[in-house]
Amino acid sequence: MANLMDYLDWRGDLTLEISPFNEVDALILAELSFVDFDGIVPPPELGRGLPLNEAAEAFFARHGGKDVPMGVLVPDTISKMLRKLMTSPRFRNMTLNGYTALLDDSIEQQFAALTIDLGNGSIYISFRGTDDTIVGWKEDLNMGFLEEIPSQKQAVEYVARVARQYSDKTIRIGGHSKGGNLAVYSAAKSSGEIQERIVAVHNNDGPGFAWDISETPGHKRIASRIHTILPQTSVVGMLMEHEKRYQVVHSTYDGLYQHDGFSWQVLGTQFVHLDDFSREGKLVDETLSSWADSLNTQQREALADALYSVFTASGAKTLSELTEEKLKRWSARSKYNIPAARGACFPCTPQGNGPFGTPRERLCIGRLALEELRGLRNQVPAGCCI
Repeated sequence: MANLMDYLDWRGDLTLEISPFNEVDALILAELSFVDFDGIVPPPELGRGLPLNEAAEAFFARHGGKDVPMGVLVPDTISKMLRKLMTSPRFRNMTLNGYTALLDDSIEQQFAALTIDLGNGSIYISFRGTDDTIVGWKEDLNMGFLEEIPSQKQAVEYVARVARQYSDKTIRIGGHSKGGNLAVYSAAKSSGEIQERIVAVHNNDGPGFAWDISETPGHKRIASRIHTILPQTSVVGMLMEHEKRYQVVHSTYDGLYQHDGFSWQVLGTQFVHLDDFSREGKLVDETLSSWADSLNTQQREALADALYSVFTASGAKTLSELTEEKLKRWSARSKYNIPAARGACFPCTPQGNGPFGTPRERLCIGRLALEELRGLRNQVPAGCCI
């Protein structure tokens, strides 16, 4: 079976004039915004941009020519993908511009975006999903109870700035994970003039909203141009009020790990599409809907604050820094300890499977501390993987 990397090997030599832009290209450019182009690609409205191959050369030169780890949950394959893009006739001459990355603990914001001039009269605005920072994950949790998170507001402003800079171009907007959510939100909240220039919104397994955005006039105007893609057992894409129209694609991974876009199978110029979710996927949708309905806004906020308090209490700023040693130091100062936490994990988490400190086991500790921090012992459904 083929994936994004195979697609670049097989079709990377075909320019957009020969083979038009497609959904696989859209995911590749969504993943591209995870690359740190700070100081290489100019910010919005402040420069002419840089060909992708030159930006990539500068990026790898900064890192001694080595591939760059992206964090605990962001695929390291992105760095290898960039190497293929910089030599691909399809992508190497695309112009990168408008790079911005904001991280603000005080307002709990993690935002990054990149604009790619496709060279065919259209631009692609790529919004980064959640990265390795803990504050980025806190902002994700805040989506469960806030009508608008800082990154959503920032995304609308970013689209407006880029639309001014490229006033003669049609617009595509896309992203993976939270980036997909930002793509939908910014398109729905953009002015009517900008919406007329949007040809497509590419939402790759992005979470929904705390409220039904589909009933807003802005979303109704753009709804037919929103392309939502979900793997067969989607978890993230099924969170909260999500898009009603979507396409299901085949992933070779299991469960939550299907969120990794590099596991989505490709056939020719598109993903391998399925008729419906798997049985497990339908169960996930029903379970998440039931769980969401069981918590009111105040409980969701308390849940988010408690988990954030647990992770930041270790002194870590990123998931990569959330090492076993830091967790041990944190647990020594609390009423919980690692052996006890191991024995109290969610039923859906393999107990004692692998080294302590994996993301799922950290969530087990999070739940234990959550009960202490917020008194929600009977308000979080048993066995729920948060």
